[in-house]
Amino acid sequence: MFSLMERAKIRLFVEHALGQGNSVPMTQPQANYLFNVMRLGVGDVVALFNGQDGEWTCRVVDAAKRRGMVICETQTLPLQTPPDLWLLFAPIKKARTDFIVEKAAEMGASMIFPVQTEYTNSDRIRQDKLQAHAIEAAEQCGGTYVPEVANIQKLSAMLDAWPEGRHLLFCDESMVGQPSNLKDLPSGPWAIVIGPEGGFSDREREMLRDHPSSHAISLGPRILRADTAAVAALALWQTTLGDWT
Repeated sequence: MFSLMERAKIRLFVEHALGQGNSVPMTQPQANYLFNVMRLGVGDVVALFNGQDGEWTCRVVDAAKRRGMVICETQTLPLQTPPDLWLLFAPIKKARTDFIVEKAAEMGASMIFPVQTEYTNSDRIRQDKLQAHAIEAAEQCGGTYVPEVANIQKLSAMLDAWPEGRHLLFCDESMVGQPSNLKDLPSGPWAIVIGPEGGFSDREREMLRDHPSSHAISLGPRILRADTAAVAALALWQTTLGDWT
């Protein structure tokens, strides 16, 4: 049973253990945001989560310009883990890559893997920046879980070391116009793979189609941009096999 006490309007991700009576120090950026920007003071409440202990309502006991301290009082949400779903995507322009990571976190991906394909525009990412976007998305959407954003790796290397038992949803733009039928797909761990702006190469498409874990699908009658395709595929999977059903 979780408390019906007043819910805090501000949510923050922290890297400290949360539990009844735990003291949690605020970092300098968090203190600046809470006490200078949002004007919280001693006695006010803030919601904290760490991706492991659910969400806790915490009360401010120290509110300085460069530091702060809160005390955990009541758990308001349990840890809500998403389905075992990975998203593999080829990085595109920076703002649109940020968008993919944010939406994947909001829509319930459990892991996010940037992958390098033959037509990937960039072979470098700022993993720390993308992880921060995933955290911000969880803060905004009310989630208590933050997916890990991995460092970029080659798609071919990932497929060569693919874990047994994890199905792969291959969004194949060459199937445009065919029905997006996911009704007969098996349950279990899954991954969705989205190509770059130029699409997959012929060699990659053949490699994906021939992979023993692969299930190729269409995303409808129009070829979608990479960022739109990621959102569409996540929505299709979640409504068919995920926690939207």
